[in-house]
Amino acid sequence: MRNRAIVTVLGKDRVGIVAGVSRVLAENNVNIEDISQTIMQDFFTMIMLVTLDEDQTSMAGLQEKLNAIGEELGLKITVQHEDIFRYMHRI
Repeated sequence: MRNRAIVTVLGKDRVGIVAGVSRVLAENNVNIEDISQTIMQDFFTMIMLVTLDEDQTSMAGLQEKLNAIGEELGLKITVQHEDIFRYMHRI
């Protein structure tokens, strides 16, 4: 079953953030459908809309792997199912 999710990345800017996060996504057969990033002074922010096949990679398993690269790079990375993200951020 293919699901869309929102991946958010926050932390101090440094070399290798996009490469590290996208590598983990690619290794887990997660497709990046849309991406936005910005640097606010020394802080890096990125939000991605991704599609994953939960028969191959669970949302929880992906979060664990992103937590590992987040710790390595000093980032806070979260993954939320698109429906949960939309519900939490509705007006």
